[in-house]
Amino acid sequence: MQKNLLLLFFILGFFGFSQEDLENNENRELKAVVVNAQTDNAMESVHVVNLNQVIGTITDKKGAFSISAAVNDTLYFSFLGFKSQKIRVTNDMFKFADTKISLTELAYALEEVIVRPYQLTGYLEIDVKNLPINDAYQYSISGLSVGYEAGNKNPSAVTKVLGAILNPADLLRNLFGKKPAQMRKLRQVKEDDEIRNLLASKFDRETLTELLQLEKMDIEDILNNCSYSKSFIQTANDLQILDAISGCYEDYKVLNRDKRGK
Repeated sequence: MQKNLLLLFFILGFFGFSQEDLENNENRELKAVVVNAQTDNAMESVHVVNLNQVIGTITDKKGAFSISAAVNDTLYFSFLGFKSQKIRVTNDMFKFADTKISLTELAYALEEVIVRPYQLTGYLEIDVKNLPINDAYQYSISGLSVGYEAGNKNPSAVTKVLGAILNPADLLRNLFGKKPAQMRKLRQVKEDDEIRNLLASKFDRETLTELLQLEKMDIEDILNNCSYSKSFIQTANDLQILDAISGCYEDYKVLNRDKRGK
């Protein structure tokens, strides 16, 4: 009788463990609250991104948010003026609804702000001469629907344009070929409105590198080899950079496929 009871407890315990293990791998609705680490006040409009599933949301007035996640997914939190943070999802976060995520405010010193860097006078004839000249150019070739951007700061601008047209697959194979999983995320990122809104407000490439698991240098190499000017790479927001990489990758796939077909 005692052996039978022990066997029953063992079976029930094993079943419970297996059930919990299965639940750990399932997508569930995760609810938590984001607060200021210094004041413990709720933080509204914090961007929350599930990097594994490429979906995003924002916190409400009470700092609360809800997002689909599974155990071991990584959540990325971003808010202007605060240090971005990555949190690994645990099973306890599903069990306890009062989970708090604390963000730390960045400590930075404001430097002198130059309101009128070009010393504008208000007179068009004078101000036109003082304004800097945009050195970014768009090259187009008759019969092709794609334009290529380059600038004077890059002495090989024309060479890159011709190289991208004549042999783009070889030019980008080393860049895109090494990151197939990351490149497959491009379409997912573009389809999520909250992530797009976040990227449109960012210029530091931080969120983009986390989403695509690329280094900033990789991003610059891709855009350089797709004939984007240095001024575009330096000044575009993260959403514009994402769209540029995506467009370049789609062109690369088509041309690479055509080359293999031959």
